[in-house]
Amino acid sequence: MKIYLYDTDTDCIGTGTLSSAYIQTQLDAAAGQDVDVHISSAGGSAFDAIAIYDLLKKYPGNVTIYIDALAASAASIVAMAGQNIIMSKYALLMIHKPMVGSGGNADELLKDIQMLNVVQSRLAQIYMDKTGLDGVTVNNLIDSVTWMTADQALDLGFIDQVEDYNAEISNSAIIRKYTLTAPAIYQRCINKILNINTNMNIENKDLIDRNTSVLDKIMNFFKKVINKKTITDKGALHHAGEMDEGTEVYQDEEMTTPAPDDSYTTSSGQKLSVAGGRVQKMTADPDPDADDDDDSLPDSLFGSKKKADVQNRVKAIKAKIHAQNALLAEAKAALEAANARLEKTREEVKNEIRSDFTPEGSRRSSKAKTEPVPFFAPQTTLAQNAVKKAISK
Repeated sequence: MKIYLYDTDTDCIGTGTLSSAYIQTQLDAAAGQDVDVHISSAGGSAFDAIAIYDLLKKYPGNVTIYIDALAASAASIVAMAGQNIIMSKYALLMIHKPMVGSGGNADELLKDIQMLNVVQSRLAQIYMDKTGLDGVTVNNLIDSVTWMTADQALDLGFIDQVEDYNAEISNSAIIRKYTLTAPAIYQRCINKILNINTNMNIENKDLIDRNTSVLDKIMNFFKKVINKKTITDKGALHHAGEMDEGTEVYQDEEMTTPAPDDSYTTSSGQKLSVAGGRVQKMTADPDPDADDDDDSLPDSLFGSKKKADVQNRVKAIKAKIHAQNALLAEAKAALEAANARLEKTREEVKNEIRSDFTPEGSRRSSKAKTEPVPFFAPQTTLAQNAVKKAISK
């Protein structure tokens, strides 16, 4: 069933066929079947918009919203009610601060201001629930009177799809696999990158392969951004976010191979129990002064408690050594790279000093190589005597 919220010469959101009362009769007639709501409206009553939003949200059937030309002001609130919001690539979406036309004394005007602030907080919450944006960002958009194209609305999360009137792209299943399982911030980045590609509607195996490769690189990049490393006595554990019980841990930087089931001790002495690629149990960090506190040692060197303490300390020491070795290896690699650059620089300098290159057209340089020995610098004994004889005359 289709419901049209199109402005007329006399009606807008809140009046006539665009009122909440009329929409209620339309939904009653639909009797639970899926409905498509088409919007082309400049807005109207914020209160009626919220009422229509609630009616559509509570409707048992699937609700798909189509923004055909304009969803501005109160109409943008109605648009947020769809399980799927599709916007024409030519349409516009606009949000702004609620307004009221009133008069009266100062006290009455102050009450209007308070009421408008409360209404804006409710409108902002609806936008936040749809987009996942924070309150500061949403209120800044509202305060700025923000007009959005379809691509901009998609990037910000106000809509789910841009309708471009072309056949569905052949690699949509591949794109959907990545975007639907990624966090909201990743989805926006991926959507923004995909929107740049103007040839997405071409059925082309090379195009599909390229898109798959790009998406893999994007997801791997985000993994590396949030990837963290914890040094243990059995090597490094890679994980996203802070280490805690239930955290997934891996043995490689790409976080593709789960860490083996085992007990690990970090460089700080913390114990981790890993099973099924997740941290099952964590012990609190030991007292950092415990190693230096001889008074805390048991009297018996052969007691079970002493043995366990010694084993724990050995594991902690191993983890610290492992961490130090890792740092030393990194430092060694950095020094070798720096030394190689330094040696290369020295060789380049030596080559410049030893260079016998003569620029073409340089009279000075050509003379240095080609000018004959001056006649007044005789080389043989006979020539030298002849010069002396001529001078003596």
